[in-house]
Amino acid sequence: MHGYIHVYTGNGKGKTTAALGLSLRAAAAGKKVYIGQFVKGMHYSELDLLPTITNITLKQYGRGCFIFNEPTGEDFAAARAGLAELARILHSGDYDLVILDEVNIALHYGLIQFEDLQAALVGRAEQVEVVLTGRYAPQKLIDMADLVTEMREIKHYYSQGVEARIGIEK
Repeated sequence: MHGYIHVYTGNGKGKTTAALGLSLRAAAAGKKVYIGQFVKGMHYSELDLLPTITNITLKQYGRGCFIFNEPTGEDFAAARAGLAELARILHSGDYDLVILDEVNIALHYGLIQFEDLQAALVGRAEQVEVVLTGRYAPQKLIDMADLVTEMREIKHYYSQGVEARIGIEK
């Protein structure tokens, strides 16, 4: 089976949620799943459940959340090390589905270079399905993808001061 490249982007809620839903579907079908989360280094509820599913591996390649500050050298190093590890995983063919969560944010902030991501994607084992999430997907990545979904915010309770809630946003 040939694997395709999915991009879930846009300013609306649901990009990571959609990718995690796909990971559950794939795992239930007996597929091996690897989820690499860029930028994220904080606790999210999926960290409690997904590692208990034997055919899902989840690893964070972030140190917290710098989104409200400037990224540090450590943020750059963590993202680059994560992409290098994910490139090896993509090329190995050991996983059927590989999710690069918030990789578009890592690109947007310059933590990783598009050319390095492109090399990882182009060189992947043929059967590996890949999902790339995050706002600000660059046009070059959209052009490269086989499936692109844009989540568009129409209304969000965050604008009324509602903070991220455990089990819903984190």
